[in-house]
Amino acid sequence: MTTTKPDVYTRITNRIVAGLEQGVRPWFKPWNAEHAAGRITKPLRHNGQPYNGINVVMLWTEAVTKGYAAPIWMTYRQAQELGAHVRKGERGSLVVYANTVTRTETDETTGEEIEKAIPFMKGYSVFNVEQIEGLLSPYYALAEPVLDPVKRIDCAEAFFAATGADTRHGGDRAYYAVTHDYVQMPPFETFRDAESYYATLAHECSHWTRHPKRLDRDFGRKRWGDEGYAMEELVAELGSAFLSADLGLAIEPRADHAAYIGSWLKVLDNDKRAIFTAAAHAQRAADFLHGLQPVTQQEAAE
Repeated sequence: MTTTKPDVYTRITNRIVAGLEQGVRPWFKPWNAEHAAGRITKPLRHNGQPYNGINVVMLWTEAVTKGYAAPIWMTYRQAQELGAHVRKGERGSLVVYANTVTRTETDETTGEEIEKAIPFMKGYSVFNVEQIEGLLSPYYALAEPVLDPVKRIDCAEAFFAATGADTRHGGDRAYYAVTHDYVQMPPFETFRDAESYYATLAHECSHWTRHPKRLDRDFGRKRWGDEGYAMEELVAELGSAFLSADLGLAIEPRADHAAYIGSWLKVLDNDKRAIFTAAAHAQRAADFLHGLQPVTQQEAAE
């Protein structure tokens, strides 16, 4: 299935807006402890590779709406190739694929032929494995209670330490001070639980990536609460959700971010591409922080 750009942008934005209007942020808690693929994970392709960017938000939204426990998705053809079939009457979920094509054009001034990269986006349908019959048992496998929460938190501690971000503790506010380039966090023991601490740290470290010497991200912020400010907060919110999924952290949305929902709705209403832009920047922020991690012996050998 191929859709035009405006159709894809509008369809996905409308889904996100519908959730936000009900006070629901679809990028939080779209996971379930029942499936063996992972208690908390990004959506996975049929081969176990994770989706990224806007597709994470889109499929998390679908999982929340339709109550899927399994995080694995595949196309109709991929199900057939695995000897399975989508149940009659099931409807697919939209994901998108973005790339560029090269077109040769003639320069009107010089008459020379030049190659021009033209971006395009197409949408196609995928189905959750709970909509498919005849797959091998691992696709439907239920989880066993083998997760070690202490280990997961240790991993989070090591992850954020490896970023090298100047993180200071004290006071009752969490924020990133871009002028002096440091992250401020309340003391660890003041948080409701460890997951909330690391989710908040992930949010502020996502802001930390915006510094000019890192990703140099600027949405034209001029004052607190304007659209540029709201856009940066949406990037950090999604970045925290992506990182929390990567680190296996079960988190709840921060209560103070409920105040941002109105400004996010305004941004999304004014620009149907805003959620795509925010998700792309959030993925870059997460990838940047992952890139600061030490290389393991296995990775070095590959």
